[in-house]
Amino acid sequence: MTGAHRATPGAPALPRPTAPATAADPAAGTIADGSAADQDSAGGILTSSAIMAAGTAFSRVSGFLRSAFLAAALGASVHADIFTVANTVPNMLYILLAGGVFNAVLVPQLVRTMKTDPDGGKAYVDRIVTLAFCFLTVVTVVLVAAAPLVMRLLLSHKYAMPDMAGQRESAIAFARYCLPQVFFYGMFVLVGQILNARGRFGPMMWAPIANNVISVAVLVAYLAHYGAATPAQQELGFSSSQEIVLGIGSTLGIAAQFLLLLPYLRAAGVRIRPRFDFRGTGLAHTMRLGVWTVLFVIVNQIAYVVVTRLASGGTAAADSGTGITIYSNAFLVVMVPHSIITVSLATAILPRLSRSAAAGDTGALARTLSSTMRTALAVVVPFAAVLPIIALPMAQVMWGHGATSADYSRYQSTLSLFGVGIVFFTVHYLTLRGFYAVERNRTVFFVQCVISVVNIVAAVYLVRVANADDTSAMLVVAYTLAYAIGSAVSTTVLIRLLGTRNTRPWVGYVVRLLLATAIATGITWVMDVVTGDTLWELSSSTGWMVAAIRMMVDLGVLGVVLLALAAPFRLTEVTTVADMLGRRLARR
Repeated sequence: MTGAHRATPGAPALPRPTAPATAADPAAGTIADGSAADQDSAGGILTSSAIMAAGTAFSRVSGFLRSAFLAAALGASVHADIFTVANTVPNMLYILLAGGVFNAVLVPQLVRTMKTDPDGGKAYVDRIVTLAFCFLTVVTVVLVAAAPLVMRLLLSHKYAMPDMAGQRESAIAFARYCLPQVFFYGMFVLVGQILNARGRFGPMMWAPIANNVISVAVLVAYLAHYGAATPAQQELGFSSSQEIVLGIGSTLGIAAQFLLLLPYLRAAGVRIRPRFDFRGTGLAHTMRLGVWTVLFVIVNQIAYVVVTRLASGGTAAADSGTGITIYSNAFLVVMVPHSIITVSLATAILPRLSRSAAAGDTGALARTLSSTMRTALAVVVPFAAVLPIIALPMAQVMWGHGATSADYSRYQSTLSLFGVGIVFFTVHYLTLRGFYAVERNRTVFFVQCVISVVNIVAAVYLVRVANADDTSAMLVVAYTLAYAIGSAVSTTVLIRLLGTRNTRPWVGYVVRLLLATAIATGITWVMDVVTGDTLWELSSSTGWMVAAIRMMVDLGVLGVVLLALAAPFRLTEVTTVADMLGRRLARR
C-alpha cells in the first residue's frame, strides 16, 4: 500500500525531516528508542488519560454485569443471537462514528479551527453539529423503516427457513426498537469529541456507565418477570412484551448516555446555535477527508456483516453451536485492556498529534506515538499471553449463571484465541492515529481494504470447513490473521511516511517484552497447575466465586512477576503504568 502516499486532496503536504534520522535524532521516534524525552511524554500522556482510564474501567465493569445478566436471561444460542444481531446496526454505526469520521476527521479539524479561526472554532462547531443532527435524523428514520431489509442482510440465510419465521419476526421487531440508538450514538460521539478537543476527556468515558446501569435494571426486571430462558426457549423467538422490554430498554440506556454529556458541553463554554450556511466555510476540506474515512468504514462493515451472517448461522445450525453472542461477549472481555489503556491513551494523544502535524513537527509526532504504543503493548501483550490460562474460570465468572450455567465452557476456545488478535489490533489502531493526524485518510482506506479482504476470505473458508461448535473460534482466527497482516502493512507505511530509519531499539523493546511475558506466563501456568485442580474442584461445587479467586490469583502472579522483571529487562513502561495506578489509588 505504499502507492497511497500522496497527500489527501486539499491537505497540506507533510514536511519531511531536514536531516537523516538517527537514533539520537528526535525525528527518529515513531518506532525508535525509549529516550528520556519519550518517557517524559509518556508520563504526561498517562496523567492526561488517567481519568479516562478510570471511567472506562468502571464502564467496563458495569458492561460485564450487563453481559452476565443478558447471558443469564437469554442463554448463548438462537434466543440470544436474535437480540444481539438486532443491536448490530446501531453498534456498527457507533464504531463508524467513534473510530471513523467524528474521531479521525473532526478532532484534528476542531483543533485546527480552535487555533486558526478568529472565533476559536465556534462557527465550525455550530455547523458540524447542525449537519450531523440532520444527517443522523434522516439515517435513523430510514433504517427504522427498512428494518426487515436490514435484518435480511445481517441474518444467516437459515433464518429465511419457514421453521425460523418466529425468530425472524422477533429480530425485525427488536431492530425497530433498537435502531433509534443510531441517532443517540452519533450525537454522543460528536459531543464527546467536541469535549475531547477542549481537553474535557472524562465525561465521554464516564457517561456509558449510565447506559449500563439502565440496561442492568431492565434485565433484572426481565429476569424477575419472565425468568431465565429454558433450553427449549433458547431456540425460539420472543413474545411482543419481551421485545418491548428489551428493545426499548436498550435504547433508553443509549439516550441517557448522550443526554448526560449536555451539561458538560455547556460547562465547557460551548453554546450550540443551528447554522445552515455550509457553503464556503471550510467544511469542504473536512468532507473530502471524511469521504476516505467513510469508505474505510464501509469496507470494514462489509467484513463485519459477513462475520455476523457466518456467526448467526452457527447457532441456527446446531443447538450446541457457537455464534454471534459468544463471539461478541468474548470480544467485550478481551477488549478490556485495549479500552482502558489504548483507547484512553489514543484519545489523549490525538489532539497532541494533530498539533504536531499542523506545526510540521514530525519528530514530536513520532515520539508521542512511539511512547504511547510501547505503553499500550506493555499491558496488552501480557494479558493476551495469560488468556488461555484464565479463559475457563473467566467464562464461569462471566457467564456461568442462569440460562448459561451449564454451557459456559463454550466460551473457552474463543476467549483463548482472541488475545493475539487484540495485540495486532492495538498496533494497527495506534498507527492509524498517526495517519489521521497528518490527514492521510486515503492511506488508511487502502490498508483497511487489505484487512477486510483477508478477514472475509479466511472467515468464509474456516467456518465452512469447521463444525458449528467451532464457528466463533474460527472467526477469531480469521480476525487475528487479518490484523496481523494489517498491522504489518500500516506500520511499514507510517515508518516510510515519517522518514524513520532506525527501528533496532524498537525491535529490542519488543524482544525484551516478549521474553519477560513468556517467563511471567510460564510461572503463572506452573502456579495454576499446582493450585488449579484443587480450586477447580471447589469451583465445580461452589460456583463462580472460587473460579473468580483462581482467576485473580493467576492475574496477580502474572503482575507480580512482570513487575519484578521490569527492571532487569528495562521495561520502564511497565513500572510507569504501575506507578501511575498506585498514585491514583493512594489518592483515593
